[in-house]
Amino acid sequence: MAFREVTMLEIKEVLRLWLKGVPKKRIAAERGLDVKTVRRYIKAAERCGARLEDGETALDEARVLVVMERLQAAAGRPRGDGWARCVEQKVFIKGHLDHGVRLSKIRKLLRRNGVLVSDATLRRFAAAELGCGKAGLTIPVADCGPGKEIQLDTGWMTLLEPDEYGKRRRFRAWIFTSVRSRYRFVYPVFQETTQTAIEACEAAWAFYGGVFEAVIVDNTKAIVQAPDPLSPRLNLGFLEYSQARDFVIDTTRVRHPKDKARVENAVRHVRDDCFAGETLITLEQTRERGLIWSREEYGLRRHTRTQRLPREHFEAEERAVLRPAPTERYDVPLWCTPTVHRDQHAQVTKALYSLPARVVGKILTARADRSTVRFYEGATLLKAHPRVAPGQRSTDPNDFPKEKTAYAMRDITFLAQKAAQHGEAVGRFAAALLSGPLPWTRMRQAYALLGLAKRYGDQRLDDACQKALAVDMIDVYRLRRLLDLVPPTDTTTTPSKVVPLGRYLRPAHQYAIPFAAGERQDPGEKQ
Repeated sequence: MAFREVTMLEIKEVLRLWLKGVPKKRIAAERGLDVKTVRRYIKAAERCGARLEDGETALDEARVLVVMERLQAAAGRPRGDGWARCVEQKVFIKGHLDHGVRLSKIRKLLRRNGVLVSDATLRRFAAAELGCGKAGLTIPVADCGPGKEIQLDTGWMTLLEPDEYGKRRRFRAWIFTSVRSRYRFVYPVFQETTQTAIEACEAAWAFYGGVFEAVIVDNTKAIVQAPDPLSPRLNLGFLEYSQARDFVIDTTRVRHPKDKARVENAVRHVRDDCFAGETLITLEQTRERGLIWSREEYGLRRHTRTQRLPREHFEAEERAVLRPAPTERYDVPLWCTPTVHRDQHAQVTKALYSLPARVVGKILTARADRSTVRFYEGATLLKAHPRVAPGQRSTDPNDFPKEKTAYAMRDITFLAQKAAQHGEAVGRFAAALLSGPLPWTRMRQAYALLGLAKRYGDQRLDDACQKALAVDMIDVYRLRRLLDLVPPTDTTTTPSKVVPLGRYLRPAHQYAIPFAAGERQDPGEKQ
C-alpha cells in the first residue's frame, strides 16, 4: 500500500468521531483509513490526556497540534546498514566533497576501500547530513512601478516556408516584456544588429503607446560592446538612440539569467506558442503573426503570477503613465572607426571623405546619418561632410596643402592666375594653353610653363611668350628651344678679375741674396 500523508483536519475528524463514541472500525471505513491507523491516532491522543468520557470538549486546537507532533515523531523508518556505513565514512565523504569530487566518484572510492553503499543512500546521506545538492534560498524581487521597466531579449525562432528558389530562411525575434503587467511584444528580424534593435524598439513604443523609463537588456553585441557588472561599454548607435528617446539602458550580468527573469524563458515560449506550426513565407507575415499573438492570444491569457490578463493589466495601470510615444521616424545613424589613408580620405559606407593632412594614418570615429557624415578625433568634432552615395567622394579643397590643391582639384583658373604673376604675356600664353574642351588634360604643360619661369627668369620668359603669341605658337617645348636660342639681354659688364697678393709675401731684408736696384719694391728699404 502506498504511503499517504494525512492532514491535520483528517486527524481531528478521527478523534472527533472517537470522542462521540463511534467504533474504530466504522471510523476507518468512513474515512478510508486502516483500522490500525485509527488505533494509532487514538493512542497518541490518550497519551496526550484525551479521554473518551470527556466527549468533544476535550478536543481543542492545542491538543490536536500535540497529537500531530507525537505522530510525526513516531513516523518514519529506521536507517539501514548503508546509512550506518555512510556515517562511519562521513569525514572521508565530506573531504572529497569539499575538493569538488562528484558523488559518483566518491562511491567508486568507497567501493575501492571495501565500503559498499548504494547510490541512492549515498545521495540521501550527503543531502541530509552534508547539505550537498541543496539549492540556496532565493528572495523574490519586488516588481517595479507601472511604466518603469521593460525587459528585452532575443533568440532564434522557426524557419520560413521555401521561397521561389526552394530555400528556407530562419529568423530571430526581439521580445519585449513589461515587468509590471507581463504584457509582451514580439518583433521578428533576420539579423541581430543595432539597426534591427532600434527598429524593434520603435515598433514596441508604437505597440505599447509610449516609452518605458528603463530597458533591461542582455549583453548582445548589438547593444553592449563590452559587458561589465558596474560600468558596461554600450554601443554608440544604441546609446545615442536611448538619449533621443529618453530611456535608461540597464544591462544584466553575464550568465545571470535572473537579472531579466521575466523574458529568460520567453524565447522558447514564443517559438512554440506563436510561430510553431504556422505557414509563414515572408518576414512581414511573421510580424503580423507576432502582433496578433501579442494582443489577442498572449495578451488575453490569464498570467499565473499576476492572475490578471496582461493586456487588461497594462491598459489599466501602465499605459497612462508611459512617456509619449515618438511621432517622427528615427534616423538610425551608423558609427564606425575608419582609417585616414595617404590620400587624406577615409571610407564610410563605401564613400570617400577628405580630412586634414595631420590626421593621416590615424583611426577616427565617424557617425553617418541620412544627410551628414561627422568625423571625431577623440571627443572633438574634426570634420563634417554632406553624405554622398556609395562610390562617390566628398572633397574639401581646404584639407589639402596649398601647393597641391590646384592639381588635386584640377583648378585651371588657379594655374592661369599663377602664370600671370610671372608676366602679362606669360598669363596670356597660359590662358591660350589651357583653352579648349578638355583643359585639365593640358595641366602638365601649364606646370612645365611655370617651371620655365624658375629656370630662365620672369623677364626672359615673358619676352619669349610675347614672341610666341605673335606668331600663334602655343607649344611649351618650342618655347623652351626659343629661350635656349635667344641670349639674355642683360648688358651689365662683368668686373675684371683682381689677382690677390700672395698670402706669404715677405720683406726683402729677410732674403739672403739682395734684390737688384730695379727689383726693389720699397725705395726706403735698406740693402
